[in-house]
Amino acid sequence: MLIKYKLDYQKITMGLLSYIPDLKDTSRLTDEMDWYDQEENRHLFLWKSDETGDMAGVIGIEEEDEVVILRHISINPSYRDEGMSYNMIEALAEKFEPKKIVGTLETASLITKWQKGFEESVED
Repeated sequence: MLIKYKLDYQKITMGLLSYIPDLKDTSRLTDEMDWYDQEENRHLFLWKSDETGDMAGVIGIEEEDEVVILRHISINPSYRDEGMSYNMIEALAEKFEPKKIVGTLETASLITKWQKGFEESVED
């Protein structure tokens, strides 16, 4: 389940974002968190695991008129390889429908894999 970021979740969010290689440095991570706070169209969402109730992932987006840009996605290593990233993107797509989900250079391949999986499930 996607949960909109709020200050109460700052430490959890920073911990999850720190799994992204470019955000390991604390000052870089702090700058990125500040970047999301500077504009109304930038959002962070935490992913709460239905099974455990833990905050298991985080998504960072930038919302535009017709698209939602997936800037960051990070999952706690304990939850990886369970398809959670696709579930997170699917929930994001539902939340911002009819806008199209697009990626950055870092996230585009994940978006493409998610779209292919979605198209295959529709064909079945």
